Amino acid sequence: MAKSPPKSPSPQPKLHYSFLKILAGSDLSRRRLPLMSAVSPNPGPVVWLTACGHGDEVSGMVIVQEVFRAIRRRLLCGSVYAFPLMNPMGFEMGTRNISISREDLNRSFPGSPVGSLGERIAERIFGTILETRPTIVLDLHNDWIESIPYVLLDRDPGDKHRTGYEKAVWASRASGFCVIVDAEELNKTLSFNLLLHGVASLTLELGKPRAVSEVHVSQGVEAVWNILAGLGMIEPRPQLFRYDLPETYGGGRLLRYSDKPYGSKTGIVRFLAKPGDEVRRGQPLAKIVNAFGRHQETVTALDDALVLGHSDSSAAFPGMPIMAFGIKAS
Repeated sequence: MAKSPPKSPSPQPKLHYSFLKILAGSDLSRRRLPLMSAVSPNPGPVVWLTACGHGDEVSGMVIVQEVFRAIRRRLLCGSVYAFPLMNPMGFEMGTRNISISREDLNRSFPGSPVGSLGERIAERIFGTILETRPTIVLDLHNDWIESIPYVLLDRDPGDKHRTGYEKAVWASRASGFCVIVDAEELNKTLSFNLLLHGVASLTLELGKPRAVSEVHVSQGVEAVWNILAGLGMIEPRPQLFRYDLPETYGGGRLLRYSDKPYGSKTGIVRFLAKPGDEVRRGQPLAKIVNAFGRHQETVTALDDALVLGHSDSSAAFPGMPIMAFGIKAS
């Protein structure tokens, strides 16, 4: 019996690295944003990864690099695009904002071609993303220095945008992280404006800023693979990534964000609970002492909650946040 001819390997996706021009420097040099793409010959979903919109939030860049390092051999269909460094000026100066204009890029969307510098850069990014008709956009950020990774989901933009929001909720749960619904009404972020255009989008808060955390990079990469596998763009692994959480707060539950209680005294914070802890209402979270070490106040939990992170500073002032929490919806 004649043997069947060996199957031809599936065509690999095409990788392309280029730049998006944003402005000219005083020496007539061009400032550009790196732009990456991996396009499979097989049609499918379109996913965007965006990173370093805040210049001191750097782990997202490395997550993009690691995804693209493996994407050629893993992508079965569809396309993955990325802006790994949306705020190069802030990154070079180690600052959150655009160093030239001191604007927060992630408070400048959807942008304007005749607006401020931040709005002009935002408009170029936003338009480039929308041109590809994306299925979903994953915006990669970092949080406090001492924090666990989680997904930050924008508030529901309403029935008009229901399909995109429901897909964002699905992707948030598929990531393997706990899912926090943002309590603030931030109308000029990248993710919220994408939702207003019918595009599913979510923010991944991946631990400490300023320096690359290899642990959080690894976790972020796994979360991206989870979502791509759920979209059918890659073969799923036998065991999907799941961040280790207390049972009460895992399983894709939508948690409410809170940064209360605030302290009411000035002094030095001594933290009594750490990121990832499950705390009970009335449990001591931190104590505040004065310069002599004398006790000023004990801050206690207002609700049963999951500790997401705590302040980057141990200097306490009245009305200042000390910790952030995920709270089960009532």
